[in-house]
Amino acid sequence: MVAGPTQTGPGSAVPRRVVVAKPGLDGHDRGAKIVARALRDAGMEVIYTGLHQTPEQIVATALAEDADAIGLSVLSGAHLTLFARVLDLLAAEDASDIVVFGGGIIPEADRSQLLERGVAGVFGPGTSMAAIVEWVREHVPEREVG
Repeated sequence: MVAGPTQTGPGSAVPRRVVVAKPGLDGHDRGAKIVARALRDAGMEVIYTGLHQTPEQIVATALAEDADAIGLSVLSGAHLTLFARVLDLLAAEDASDIVVFGGGIIPEADRSQLLERGVAGVFGPGTSMAAIVEWVREHVPEREVG
């Protein structure tokens, strides 16, 4: 799913491009789709990768789509491993400027580990879509054209 308007010209801002992904074997994507829609409705371009993506596929998509951010949704309990692998792959591609954030069922103790590792933001169940949209606007800079 790719959504959101693109206007280009000297001095105009390009909408933020966000890849929303479901890494691993977790088959529950309702939350990821809700976040993707909220970001799209806020004027961002969103690329939703679908279920069962590997970290390699997610990073390849982010690079191919010239993404500004990657939002990961993990409910399987493999968040520490999956987030770390995405960060490592981005670093290997010299693409650590792509902001990584995510959410799901992530214990508080693991949230601090993810943040220390380089994940920019972690959201749990009950986080409002308005809060996530605002966070992305504050932490993912818009790019200027021209």
